[in-house]
Amino acid sequence: MSAPLRLGTRRSALALAQSQQLADALTRTSGREVLLVPIVSEGDINRASLSQLGGRGVFANGLREALAAGECDLLVHSLKDLPTAQPEGLVIAATPAREDARDIVITRDGTPLSELPQGAVVGTGSPRRIAQVLRRNHRVQVRDLRGNVDSRLSRVRDGDLDAVVLAAAGLSRLGGDLGGLVAEPMGLEEWPTAPGQGSLAVETRTDAASDLLDALGRLDDLQTRIEITAERAVLATLDAGCHAPVGAHASVSDGDLRIRALVYALDGAHRIGMDRTVRLEPGYARTAGSGDGAIAADGADPIARAARTGEDVAHRLLERGAADLVPRESTP
Repeated sequence: MSAPLRLGTRRSALALAQSQQLADALTRTSGREVLLVPIVSEGDINRASLSQLGGRGVFANGLREALAAGECDLLVHSLKDLPTAQPEGLVIAATPAREDARDIVITRDGTPLSELPQGAVVGTGSPRRIAQVLRRNHRVQVRDLRGNVDSRLSRVRDGDLDAVVLAAAGLSRLGGDLGGLVAEPMGLEEWPTAPGQGSLAVETRTDAASDLLDALGRLDDLQTRIEITAERAVLATLDAGCHAPVGAHASVSDGDLRIRALVYALDGAHRIGMDRTVRLEPGYARTAGSGDGAIAADGADPIARAARTGEDVAHRLLERGAADLVPRESTP
């Protein structure tokens, strides 16, 4: 009998929940038991604001060190927290089908964000969300916020905050219970979220056993891979951290790839946007039944097309002055 696979994960309730979901799926594709290995990341112990932590991979570095050292066989990340530069020796082997990419604003009584009164307090630690909140309603105050989903919801329930902004996918993976609070989904057209939001990234070593790579390949979703490739290419070309005030959302529909990206001033007063739609080459789907990420035999490469499109969108944003709004990527 093969030894169990060891899946490294952060210790938060959300990380454990999404890692267990992935572990169950991997057991089905590999036939092997998958054990969770909780690992402490810098982001779990450093309580500084996300705007101060920047894009240094604080939620991923400790996990990646453990993977490289052989303490686990694979990792599950929230893709939006991953820097765009891929470490040598590691590979994102699967991006399962993405869940809801939207942000949601949680309030006690369902008052829309745009109608919250003067001085209402909204909690979020994300520079992008701060800019979007202030742009939607300049009357509110924004308070820096860290902590798990339950603690954030309790601060609204207890009256310490009037609203918080969360990722819809994270709440869904935890069961979606708001405990009497009310959610306002924010449309992706005017409120694009972090590149990769709603998607998980399964990472392993490039020299991993072929049977593990094959099992992970069967969990990969091509449409998600295309979309997140375009979104992350925007971020990488802008040279911005994963917590920069940049929103980008890509979608594939009827063979078209559309991407919309917005770059915000930190106070939300200004933004620069760009839309692009391109036609994917005919036959872009994976080879039927391959399960290994192979592109169809006609040679179409939608991943490369998505990357070029994201880069083009970013270059056009830079031409329009985005560099004056986006903090540059900080290094570890």
